[in-house]
Amino acid sequence: MKTILVREIKLNFKNFLIWSISVGLMGLSCILLYQSMEGDMKDMADMFSNMGAFSDAFGMSTLSIATLTGYFATEVGTVHSLGSAMFAAILSIDILSKEEDKHTGEFLFSLPVSRSRIVAAKGICITILLVLFTLICALFYIAGFIYLKEELPATEFTLFMTRQLLMNLEIAAMCFGISAISGKSRMGMGLGIALMFYVYDLIGRVVPDLKDYLFIGPYSYANASEIFSGIEAGISAFIMAAVVMIIAVLFAFAFYEKRDLAS
Repeated sequence: MKTILVREIKLNFKNFLIWSISVGLMGLSCILLYQSMEGDMKDMADMFSNMGAFSDAFGMSTLSIATLTGYFATEVGTVHSLGSAMFAAILSIDILSKEEDKHTGEFLFSLPVSRSRIVAAKGICITILLVLFTLICALFYIAGFIYLKEELPATEFTLFMTRQLLMNLEIAAMCFGISAISGKSRMGMGLGIALMFYVYDLIGRVVPDLKDYLFIGPYSYANASEIFSGIEAGISAFIMAAVVMIIAVLFAFAFYEKRDLAS
């Protein structure tokens, strides 16, 4: 199992570095741009806060982008949410199916390791890389606040990054379950899942009739504007996340153990 875990980390390490540095740098660039636009931010903040549904969707009605904290929540929060979710989906959607798609199953299945241990090793690999991804991005964002000599709202920032990690784990779990039943690359499907939930959350914050059902999606409890505004996510969102992750992971173990695999 340890051999498989190390092998998976090595295979995914380059992809992990590219995504973590890219997302981290994009977020850092957004933070540094604040300094050059700070003088015009007040007028922009007043304008954006009165744009109705658009303001509600991106949290500009509750936070002012004239402050770095509000700017971070509305701008960098969106960049990180989308980037991290897409990475989680890409990492997980092919991690089991690639053994058939790339014809590496012949090597893997010849090892004296049960299928359940193979699934466990790959699941642990996903978790480790997502945790490291979150930490690297957090360091980039902290560096931005330090460079601008602005005070970092440590409590809200920690809560945001923690919930983003939970959101990514939920999306990864869903894609992990799909990977267990597929024998081909489903990267497009993985990206579609990440984007679909983002759009669902965006629409749900605009359409009044959908607001009560936002808890279905993983973005509901990881919304940056709500976290930095001090708005608590409903317990139903966390219960849903736990149920989805448990079911998806158990399904991956159960299905992969029984299915016929091509080498």
